[in-house]
Amino acid sequence: MNPKSALVVILPFLALLPLVPEATAAPVVTITADRPEALYGENEKVTFTIQVREGDTELDSSAVDWTLSLDGYKDLATGKGNRPSGSLDHPGFLLLAATYTADDGKKTTAFGGAGVAVDKIAPSLAAPEDFDAFWSAQKKSLAEVPLTFTATPHPLADAGDADLEAVDLTVACEKDGPPVSGYFVKPKNAAAKSLPAVLWVHGAGVRSASLPAALAGARDGFLSLDINAHGLANGKPGDYYKALADGELKTYRHDGNRDREKIYFRGMFVRLVRALDFLASRPEWDGKTLAVIGHSQGGLQALVAGGLDERVTFIGSGVPAGCDHTGMKADRISGWPKIVPRLDDGSYDPVAIEASRYIDAVNFAARCQAEAIVSVGFIDRTCPPTSVYAAYNVLPGKKSILNYPAMGHAATTEIREEFRAALLQHVGKDAAPRP
Repeated sequence: MNPKSALVVILPFLALLPLVPEATAAPVVTITADRPEALYGENEKVTFTIQVREGDTELDSSAVDWTLSLDGYKDLATGKGNRPSGSLDHPGFLLLAATYTADDGKKTTAFGGAGVAVDKIAPSLAAPEDFDAFWSAQKKSLAEVPLTFTATPHPLADAGDADLEAVDLTVACEKDGPPVSGYFVKPKNAAAKSLPAVLWVHGAGVRSASLPAALAGARDGFLSLDINAHGLANGKPGDYYKALADGELKTYRHDGNRDREKIYFRGMFVRLVRALDFLASRPEWDGKTLAVIGHSQGGLQALVAGGLDERVTFIGSGVPAGCDHTGMKADRISGWPKIVPRLDDGSYDPVAIEASRYIDAVNFAARCQAEAIVSVGFIDRTCPPTSVYAAYNVLPGKKSILNYPAMGHAATTEIREEFRAALLQHVGKDAAPRP
């Protein structure tokens, strides 16, 4: 068919179609504080600027609806306009939610945040008096289980990894619980006591361990172990993990939340110690450096590992979950997963409050002597910055925090590279580009 006949065929069809207006960019709402670092002192005024753009065009933002809250826990003020302001007379975070309503009724919401006297944010409750005794008993029970493991060789597809070897690993843990399960990768033919070790831990969800994460650590010269959070078989089809996520692990975040012995995270934390036992048992381990790195639920696990195991020398805890479960006792927000439920009368379950204290990241952070790097997003509504700072501030060792005023719940490439650089610096290496 020549071009002219093609047009004859197509054009009559087009004539039957309704005219469709040209697509326009959706409105974008941005919020900025009047200080780029978005950090203030108590009783200092915080002023936010709200802008609305559609493509290159700035829209009228004078009628934007906004709500200013105490880090999403309770509302402090509401109004309309593009220059809301507020202050706090105590340490904490302000969270601004702004909603623009277009002419067609469609709404666009964005968030802005600011910290107030953040270095003074303290845990809402002290650790239970028997916190250390409880966890000593857990570790003693674990130590009675022999350190046995199964390592199945796992081929590596990249020819550039010919100097590495990988295994799919399971390590016996508690007598009636799941094993440690992950991918372990190490440089071949390493001399005895020559290599530092790193443990990679996962965010929330149900999935296999990550071979790429384990490879990344080994490429940087570490004994590198990535474990899944639940002791599951690795490398299964997606449907396998989905069935578990929709089934027996659907509510794991809250399972056993009224009993410190049955609370789900207790077992997860015990597996951290056993994973570290495995790394420390490797003949190639240098006997000095044990690092633990993760984000969100993985950030929680990093803090816990540092507080539970004195062998840990470095942690990277990105937007950590599990911090300050008892925030309601200080009239403020708690961290993910909001493990303490409300009762029918609206009050918080006192039994769950007590149980949660034994798995609260703030109590492990206070016992962590390792070097630490932490990240926090000021508009993180999953792991709120108030809860993160409650844990960060009690870390007693060398520490640094990466503040991101415009970030929600995320583990960006930038943050991951900052953590890598800090880890390499910890062992006296330069952060060269990844192989």
